[in-house]
Formats: sequence, structure tokens, C-alpha cells
Amino acid sequence: MSRVVEVGPDLLRSKPLPRHRQGDDKEGRGRVLVVGGDVDLPGSVILCGIAALSAGAGKLQIATCESTARGVAVAVPECRTFRLPETPGGAVAPEAAEGLKPHVAACSALVLGPGLMDSRAAPALTRALLEGLDHPAVLDAGALEGLADRREALARRRGLTVITPHAGEMAACLGLDLDEVEADPLTVARRAAEGLHSVVALKGSCTRIVAPGGEAWESPHGDIGLGTSGSGDTLAGIIGGLMARGADPVTATLWGVWVHAEAGERLARLRGPLGFLAREIPGQVPAILAELSA
Repeated sequence: MSRVVEVGPDLLRSKPLPRHRQGDDKEGRGRVLVVGGDVDLPGSVILCGIAALSAGAGKLQIATCESTARGVAVAVPECRTFRLPETPGGAVAPEAAEGLKPHVAACSALVLGPGLMDSRAAPALTRALLEGLDHPAVLDAGALEGLADRREALARRRGLTVITPHAGEMAACLGLDLDEVEADPLTVARRAAEGLHSVVALKGSCTRIVAPGGEAWESPHGDIGLGTSGSGDTLAGIIGGLMARGADPVTATLWGVWVHAEAGERLARLRGPLGFLAREIPGQVPAILAELSA
């Protein structure tokens, strides 16, 4: 079993992000497609998409419920939106997958799950989009529901998937009690990484990152204020944005987790340890990335 390495600036500089030269256009920094946002949670895809752009992705597309897509487009004028069919209860309908597939095929990185809440519709949508997907992807929130049943599809992806559960989502995903996850999060994260053939970022006061091959890192960095509504959406977006730029899933996850935590630290100093908002996190990201990459 490999030792656990703490994530910090020196480690990140040993795993540099792709360099982008003056004069390169936005296509060279990749296209992120964010899929999610049931009608009650359109803010999730907004937070995620803005975070992806803050991480340096060149282009952003957001696919969300037809009834809220126009509002999302106004809230994020930098993105292109796709209107998706929705269920009578206001969830993204599973049949949306068919129309999405050409857009998924054209993106550099997919972020699936923010704001998906329907326990039937979300797994069906995830299953349909995973089939044939050959791009890096972050699965978060609703896309984690029933993921243990998608092992074969994940195995075919050969480590191109990142999952970002908190302890409760991890327990549900693996069919464990929450107490089991909280008692030994590293062991659970290793089990998930191996069984789901994915890079795992098990979020918490100390986030554990494990690669499918068993390599493990931990990030105790961050501030209590990061435990706030929408914070996880921004983390998923940052990782997706870094993958769109060309970072491999492990590198993107290590950088994303630490940069997200450092943004929380800086906001805690500016605003106080509690009460800053998830929407403030992306604004800190460009400067942090610039400093680390200097």
C-alpha cells in the first residue's frame, strides 16, 4: 500500500498544469460542458460553470432544464446553454441524453451532476451519457447515485473519471453506513477508486484523493467556511476546467482540491471564517493558479 502524501505547493509544482502561450486562442484551453440543474437548483450549474472558467477553461457550455435555461444564460453570459427536456417533477429527463451526445462528443471535459436531485432520473441520465464517453469527466452530486452499478462502463474509461463525493454520498454510492465512511475515509476512498476505476476526491475537513492504482494524497488545507451551500459545485467546476485545459484527471484533482481550499483560506481572512459564499470562491482562483504556476 502506497504512503499518503500531503498536497501542497511543492507537490503541485512537481505536477505542473499545461502551459498556454500568449496568442493562443480559447479553443486551445478546451471546452467544458456542465450538465445538471433540476428546476429547483439552477444555481448549481451556474456556480460550477463559472468555476470552470475561473480555472482557465476556454469555453463553457451549460445544459440544463428547458424552463430555467434562459435564466442560466442571463446569469452566465459567457456560456452557451442547451435546453433539456424535463420530467413532470422538474428534473432533467433521462431522454435528454440522446440530444446531448453530440455536444458531449465535442467537449474537452464533462461535469455531470451538479443540481441533479431526482433519484430515478439522475442515474438513468448518467448511465446513458457514460456509454461511449471517451473524454475526461467529473461526476458529482446526483451523478453519484447508483454509480456502483456502472462499474463496467467506468472500467472501460480507464481512469478518465473523477468522482467528488462527501461522506454521505460516498456511503450511499458504496452501500455503506455513514459511520463506516467517517471511521476510515482513506480506506473507503481506496476501495471506491479501485472498484469504480476512478480518481476519488472524498471531501471533508481533510480531503482524501486516491487514484485507481492506489496512489493516495490528503489535503487538510482549507477553512471551515468552505462547508457552505454550493461549495462542492465550485470544486467540481475547477477540476473540470483544469481537465479541459489538458491536465490529466489526477493532476486536475490535486490542483483543484488544493486551490479550492486555498480560496477558502483567503476568503476567511478577507470575510471571516464563516459566512462567505460559494459564489465568491471562483474569484480567488485565477490569482492562486498564477502564483502556483509562476
